[in-house]
Amino acid sequence: MLKIKRDKYRKARGGTSKFLNIYCAKCKDFLLTYQKDDPGPLKRLYLDRIFEPEELTKWQEIGNIKDVPNLICSNCKTVIGTPYVYEKEDRNAVLLNPHNFIKKLKK
Repeated sequence: MLKIKRDKYRKARGGTSKFLNIYCAKCKDFLLTYQKDDPGPLKRLYLDRIFEPEELTKWQEIGNIKDVPNLICSNCKTVIGTPYVYEKEDRNAVLLNPHNFIKKLKK
């Protein structure tokens, strides 16, 4: 069972959260589970909000964003997103290509 992270970022976005499963749009392969804290479109994934799989949760421990690899579908090798620093909040994130992923509410 996943537990929602309750911190200053969640409170700044209205205090509502949901878990999303992210899939590759090309081959429909599961990529990750993500905690989304606000309404609106999914433009980026903050590294500290990725919950599954374990190899992606380890990205939170990488100090330099330049050492984080692109988010790539392991099945079809499509690039889903590229790592960058979201300067407004000085947080490590992955900028998503909106045409390369599908999101579904996790039940």
